[in-house]
Amino acid sequence: MLKWFTGLLLVIILSLLPLPAYAASVVLHSIISMAAPVLTADQLDSALNDLTGWTVESGKLHRDYQFDSFVEAFGFMSSVALVAEAMGHHPEWFNVYNRVSIDLVTHDSGGITQLDVDLAKKANQLAR
Repeated sequence: MLKWFTGLLLVIILSLLPLPAYAASVVLHSIISMAAPVLTADQLDSALNDLTGWTVESGKLHRDYQFDSFVEAFGFMSSVALVAEAMGHHPEWFNVYNRVSIDLVTHDSGGITQLDVDLAKKANQLAR
């Protein structure tokens, strides 16, 4: 509760300060990450039911995608990158030709959070 209140207070203060947009987004990312609780085993199991193709490997959400070409794979990565940047939450990923592997974990929280689930859902939508 205290983290949430502190985060809200910082958002209010940031909105009153003349900060460049990038600086404000960095601070807001810190607030969001600070407030993101690690999902329980039950919450994670429930989320995985809605995440086609995703598994948990080494404490991270993981999925391998395969596309028809390098250009398609790279286009997918570019689309996910724009979403990730807007969320202030960035994937660990690897690309070889038409394959993309993604791992998601919220490092600041020390585990898988709703941020990871949300980015995984968006990645699945973009891969269609």
